[in-house]
Parts: sequence; C-alpha cells; structure tokens
Amino acid sequence: MKRITLSIAVASMFFAYSCKNFQASKPEISKVEAVKSNITDEQLMDRVQKDALKYFWEYAEPHSMLGRERYHEDNIYPDNDKHVVTTGGSGFGLATVLVGVERGFVPRKEAVKRLTNMMDFLAKADRHKGAWSHWINGETGKTVPFGKKDNGGDLVETAFLTSGILMVREYFKNGNAEEKALAQKCDDLWKGIQWNWYTKGGEKVLYWHWSPDYQWEMNFPLEGYNECLITYILAASSPTYAIDAETYYKGWARNGGIVSDKTQYGLPMYVKHNGAQEYGGPLFWAHYSYIGLDPTGLSDKLVKNYFDLNKNQVLIDYKYCVENPKQWKGYGPNYWGLTAGYTRNDDGSTGYNAHFPQNDLGVITPTAALSSFPYTPKESMDFLRFIYTQKPQFIGTAGPYDATSINYSDWFTPRYLAIDQGTIAPMIENYRSGFLWKLFMNAPEIKQGLKKLSFKSEKYNIK
Repeated sequence: MKRITLSIAVASMFFAYSCKNFQASKPEISKVEAVKSNITDEQLMDRVQKDALKYFWEYAEPHSMLGRERYHEDNIYPDNDKHVVTTGGSGFGLATVLVGVERGFVPRKEAVKRLTNMMDFLAKADRHKGAWSHWINGETGKTVPFGKKDNGGDLVETAFLTSGILMVREYFKNGNAEEKALAQKCDDLWKGIQWNWYTKGGEKVLYWHWSPDYQWEMNFPLEGYNECLITYILAASSPTYAIDAETYYKGWARNGGIVSDKTQYGLPMYVKHNGAQEYGGPLFWAHYSYIGLDPTGLSDKLVKNYFDLNKNQVLIDYKYCVENPKQWKGYGPNYWGLTAGYTRNDDGSTGYNAHFPQNDLGVITPTAALSSFPYTPKESMDFLRFIYTQKPQFIGTAGPYDATSINYSDWFTPRYLAIDQGTIAPMIENYRSGFLWKLFMNAPEIKQGLKKLSFKSEKYNIK
C-alpha cells in the first residue's frame, strides 16, 4: 500500500487504486484463545513477535520467499494478487526474520537458505536504475504496476527494502562460508542502486518514482517530514551512487522549512508533518525509517533529537485517543493507535485509509501501538496486554489483525498487510535489545553517510 507522502489527499488516490474497496465476506471468528491474564510482559512480547513472524515465514510468497503485499484469512483477494510481493514490506520482513533468528524462533541455517533465495530473486527481478518497483510478481520477478504511470522504480520502497538488506549483510558477514556468501549477495544488491539518478538530472532533491515508459511524470519530490527520511540516509551513504549533503538540506529539509515550533498537548512537534501539522501524521512515520536507524540521541543541523520527535508524535496520538473528541466507543489508555491500514467503509465493507487524528474514523490499527514500543513502552504494553487477554477475536494466526474497532461492535478484518505486520517484531526488538539498531548503525557506510549529513550520535560515536 502506498503511504502518505507530500499530501494526504494525493496519496489517497493510490490507496483507492490499490485496494479498490473490495467487499469482504463476513469474517470467520478467530479460533485464537485469549491468553491468561497472568502472562508476563516478556512472554507477551515473545508471543506477538512469534505471531508477526508467521506472516513472513509461513505465509511468504512461495517462489521468491518475499513478503506478500497482503494475506487474507477470509481468502478474498482483489485482482487475483496472491503472488504480488511488496518491496518495502519485504524489507521489514527481512528485519523480522533476523529477529526470529536472534530470538531462536527459527533455525539459523534454514533462515540463511531462505534469505539467500530472496537475494537471488531480487538480483534477477526487474530493476529500474538499480531500484525495484513497489510491487513485483513473486513468480516471474517482473514489475507489477502500482498505478498506470507507477510501473518503474520506487525509491522509497527500495529504501525500506535496502535497510533490511544491509541488516542481513551485517548480521551474517562474519559467519560461515554460506553466510558470508549471503552477505556478499546483499552487498552487491546495495551497490547497484543508482540513488543519484533519482535527483532528475542533478536537482537538489530526490524523487520517489522513475519509469522507463513515463520517465518523471509521477513528479513526487521527497520533502519532509513524512516516512522517507531513511531514503536520504541511504542515498547519502551509498559507496557507488551517493547524493551530497546539499540535496538533503535543500530537498528533504526544505532549506530549513521542515522545522516547526508548534506544540500539541504541551509536546513540541519539532517538524512540520506533511498534510498533518496539527497533530502529526499516521504513526508509521515514527516506524518505517527507524527499523534500522536508531533515533536515540540522534540529531542533525535542524532536529536536536529524533527520538524526542518520534516519542512526541506517538504520545500526541495516544493523548488524542484518550481524549477521544469523537467519542468512539472503546478508545482509551488500553486501546489506541492511528496509522494507515485497512478500514471499515460506511457500508461495512473493507477498504484502506490513512488513520491519524485529523482523519479519525473509529478504527484502531494494532501495529500503531505495538510498533511504538521504543517510544511508549508502558502505553504499548497496556495495548498489547488488552488485545491478547481481552479481545481474542482481534487476533489471528499471524498476530493482531490489521484493523479493529470496538465502536463498530468489535468489528475486525481478518486480513494482514506486510507493511503493517512487518514493523511489529523489529520495533519491539529494538525496544527490548536494540538489536536491529546496532546492526544498521554500525554499518561502515551508514556511519560515513550520517557524518556527511552532519548527523551526530554519541551512542555510535558519530560526530
């Protein structure tokens, strides 16, 4: 699913194209039983991480082994797309698999075999100046158009995928011969991405799309603030096709225009959220770039602390849900979190929407609170404990379903999206151990790229 970018309204067109608001049958009631209330916090985090891992381990597209765009337990699919894999969601899936290996949830040797298969597939799949398309056919490796003119490289999706690829490389680069071979495949893929091509001939900004058929007609410059920060970090860090610091500060940071002095609930927002400057955007903006990029104590010339930026965005969302100005039934300290995902249409069918305080439709997306564990551990744990012990109907075979609503008589959709399910295990793990953050932040190129952009982090000796 395409996420929010320059404009909430513009992105909504892509949501509509992708989902087509297809009708859902009456969902089967989940057979998952509520867990006992005396379960420990550690056991609960293990449980939800294991559950989310199933999406990418048991329900992966069988040929490529990458993450399907969606998985529906009600077996209703639009456009017969059971073999459509998603580039960005697969990047989150790579991180999820690494968590599975590190936690002992899946065998290391089997994971290496699977990950090698994925890298071999990606090496043969269609690439557009080194970038992959938003969707790929998991059987053929051919680009699946996301929209009429969106049939080429998607730099943001590629960035999410590349973040995962680099973490796989770092995890296995000092292993046995098979693991070192996997790491080399990852390195080759990374070095083949022509990040600087996406400046449209040297403009001081990155562009989201390029198509061999339609060239730059999509015309979406990546300007902050939204989920795209990691794209600039990777582009600046590339050892082969790098951008310069000026492109970051003129493009992403809008010559300083990204900075905001606005507060909400007494919390500084620090940056101007594109199309959502009153309360902040959907919570995935605090997740997608930060699967590997550690915001703890991280700063650049304009933002003093990225952790505080993300924490405040999540807390504003939380406080909004607790305040509950629209009086939705169920909203409160144990049931909160607005982000993009499936939604309930007025006619009861399932659609897709970008939920955030200024677009609050009474639907809670579990990944919002669960992927916010590093920022709001108590509030996120309260949510996790509530849905697993009190709302078992919201839990399916791969963890919490994508969309839920107590307000609409405990409505849920028995469906999953890779981009939502894929951030849960990684962000919880970053809260628990910092595992993925350490892998990514200690990659030599990332350290150099961050220094180039004047980022600082005492934690990783980046000055």
